[in-house]
Amino acid sequence: MAINRVIVLGAPADQGIPLVQSLQAGGYIVTAGVRRADALAASPFPDLPYVTADITDPVVLAQAFAGQDALAMHLPFEFDRGIAASYGRNIAQAAKAAGLKKIVFNTSCFIADHDLDLTAHDGRRDIEQSLLETGIPCVLIEPVVFMNNMIRVWSKPSIVNRGVFAYSAAPDLKVSWICLDDVAAYMVAALGTDAADGKHVAVGGPEALVGDEVAARLTAVLGKPVRFQSITPDEFAARMSELVTGSRAVAPLSIYEGMAKFYRYYNDQAVSPLVVDPDETRKLLDVKLTPMHEWLQQWDWSQPY
Repeated sequence: MAINRVIVLGAPADQGIPLVQSLQAGGYIVTAGVRRADALAASPFPDLPYVTADITDPVVLAQAFAGQDALAMHLPFEFDRGIAASYGRNIAQAAKAAGLKKIVFNTSCFIADHDLDLTAHDGRRDIEQSLLETGIPCVLIEPVVFMNNMIRVWSKPSIVNRGVFAYSAAPDLKVSWICLDDVAAYMVAALGTDAADGKHVAVGGPEALVGDEVAARLTAVLGKPVRFQSITPDEFAARMSELVTGSRAVAPLSIYEGMAKFYRYYNDQAVSPLVVDPDETRKLLDVKLTPMHEWLQQWDWSQPY
């Protein structure tokens, strides 16, 4: 089953950019599915071919998918489970109508094998189920926590200016941090094999680290002391809200409340759900993973932004 033409949903976003670049490097013909005609203007590939795609409209999606071999995507977090489930149904309906040969879905977060009473998580499970029910070969790439979180506005300034890596992880919570380039590599690898078809593939980096170990790697790369500060999920959410909205109040069903619920769940487990055995993943998809110290060296740590 030859796959040459791939449509990407979320191409101009942080997770979509390395995906498009990896697909192009792999020789695939890439089209972006976007809602706005100018969506790619500020991206690294402003001249990438695009079609109009709207995950709320299965008819428009089917038109976007027409002529494509495969769909590779990540989706915005939706904290209303019913709305998230409708996205999955719409994409599934359109994929079947267009006769796609394969779907690769990056869930952007850890996914358990059961509902957690966390709407964003459970909505992701609904999307996965709709995709699997199409009968189209699907690969569900489920990354744990992104290394790229460390360079976000709510993290990097504290590291650079105060020497503090503040994160909503308990001191003993182990995390298999993974960079977005490696998530993209897993998605591209999934297009080139049937070994992972129909499977939930948890992906993480080559090391499972607690916060102090992350701080030690930051210290080595920055050349100055960096310490880990474990903050509560509620404090994490309040800080994120303040940065974006100017208020520490966390609105119901907001991404801030949702992230707090995720990390509260992670921290409460007796065994960290954020640890992935890369040797097990390699049996399905063989990707050379980036150690954290190498990834950290790619960034300019002299500036807070």
